[in-house]
Amino acid sequence: MKIDLNFPGFQKDLFKLEKNDLYALIKTLRTLSRMDFDQLRGSPGLNLERTKNMKTRKGNPIYSIRITRSFRAVLSIDGDYLRFISLHPDHDSAYKK
Repeated sequence: MKIDLNFPGFQKDLFKLEKNDLYALIKTLRTLSRMDFDQLRGSPGLNLERTKNMKTRKGNPIYSIRITRSFRAVLSIDGDYLRFISLHPDHDSAYKK
């Protein structure tokens, strides 16, 4: 599994993060870098959830994962890539279009 952090919206969100949220994100990315897709899907800590009725332009499903109790990231799975789309320190905004 490869991690893609190049989406412009993700980078914009990344540079706005507070120190504690940034640290939590880095910790999660480190964990993800040692996992495969099956481990990600089965991880209760990351809690991968498919978002309802949301897809990428290519038609791939959009998912959210837990960074902390109140912080989620939105991403898609595209072949071997885990593509981060956006960051949501307020949790509920991860489920809005």
